[in-house]
Amino acid sequence: MTEFVVACRLADVPLNGAAHVDVNGTPIAVAHTAEGVFAIRDVCSHADVRLSEGEVDGCAIECWLHGSQFDLRTGSPMTLPAIVAVPVYEVRLSGEGDDTFVEVATTPTDLTVQPQTL
Repeated sequence: MTEFVVACRLADVPLNGAAHVDVNGTPIAVAHTAEGVFAIRDVCSHADVRLSEGEVDGCAIECWLHGSQFDLRTGSPMTLPAIVAVPVYEVRLSGEGDDTFVEVATTPTDLTVQPQTL
């Protein structure tokens, strides 16, 4: 069974943006888009920088350093120079209103992750 931990409040993640969180010592970028909420390892596979500091556009997050884009659903690189996928994590939401929390799985998944919709 998958273990989840509370990573942050949904209100702490801007719509069409990302926030850095730590899940059991693993850096995670939690992204909030019109399509839902996603979690991806917060390290670009091309350069050792935080993806959460880049732009979020639809279901893609862009590394601010060299412009590589990653699919938030699968972690797959969408543009060069990155060629290696970044792990993604299952997300679920708990609570409601201002007390909505983002819970992130403690282990990555190899499957396409369905977003948690609001």
